Amino acid sequence: MSKMATEKAYDIITMGRSSIDLYSNDIGAPFEDITSFAAYVGGCPLNISVGMQRLGSRAALLTAVGDDQVGSFILHFLQREGVETRFSVHKPGKRSSAVLMSIQPPDRFPLTFYRDNCADIELTIDDVLQTPIAESRVLLISGTGLSKEPSRSATLFAAEVAQRAGTTVALDIDFRPDQWHDARAFGVTIRAALRLVDIVLGTEDEINAAMLTDPSQVSLTHSQLSDARVSGDIEAAIQAVLALGPKVLLHKRGAAGCRVHLVTPGSPAHQIHAPGFPVEVSNILGAGDAFAAGALHGFIQGWDWYKAARLANACGAIVVTKPGCANFTPTYDEVMAFVAEHGGF
Repeated sequence: MSKMATEKAYDIITMGRSSIDLYSNDIGAPFEDITSFAAYVGGCPLNISVGMQRLGSRAALLTAVGDDQVGSFILHFLQREGVETRFSVHKPGKRSSAVLMSIQPPDRFPLTFYRDNCADIELTIDDVLQTPIAESRVLLISGTGLSKEPSRSATLFAAEVAQRAGTTVALDIDFRPDQWHDARAFGVTIRAALRLVDIVLGTEDEINAAMLTDPSQVSLTHSQLSDARVSGDIEAAIQAVLALGPKVLLHKRGAAGCRVHLVTPGSPAHQIHAPGFPVEVSNILGAGDAFAAGALHGFIQGWDWYKAARLANACGAIVVTKPGCANFTPTYDEVMAFVAEHGGF
């Protein structure tokens, strides 16, 4: 992977979901016993923009907030972090998004989304036209941004603009079952988007959901799907994703690390395994976004995919020891110190 030499205004523009995140201060308590919450920010594209800015990339966020105090809270945090917000717009009459979560380690982190009348799902093609996508090395889109109109068309249009401009398009699959009316609609939409994508990031569940490799999932009700694990033949699903056009797929595997699947013109597809870092899990939410920030920062720096994936694993490992998402993503110095303490790359 050669260093991206062309000078552009931004290293990455991320597009889509943003929110205020209210996370339980009562670690281990079920939701009905929570007595207080801590206020953070979240949303896959927002988290990735903050993570990359902290690592040293120049990040901008294309999102939408309401004319409300929650929107001011979100934008104020981003501005303190140095993330460019001039392309983030206000949507009168709409609400900034919110997420509530209880924290019950090691494996229960139930979320409640408040996205009715949501501002960021109102992003339009006109909003994209006001954003200098051609002046960014990477455009990051996410699955939730494809869940409803007008954000769906705007997201696909942004990817088309990026593709024409030679800007790398990355897709975080970001499968949130309760944001979709039908699992089949998720798969159809993601598969349509993949023709515009260069780099894909996802967990096993997300990759399988995108390809619907388990036919039994199609018949699940909405409530069942929200609690279900999407199962299937992950190897077949990965090959199906790559067959649609992406050249790189990063399969996030939690404590097991990451597998990077590469398609090189004229050569057989191959994969690289980058092991993870052992840590004690406090909260898994936001770890995948920190992972994406590390992987894409390494890509922008021209690192080989093994080193980029190890950086990604380290960023994710740090965040799972913390109580929140963007607020706790590491700086470059912090993550490099962590890597050194764990034996280096």
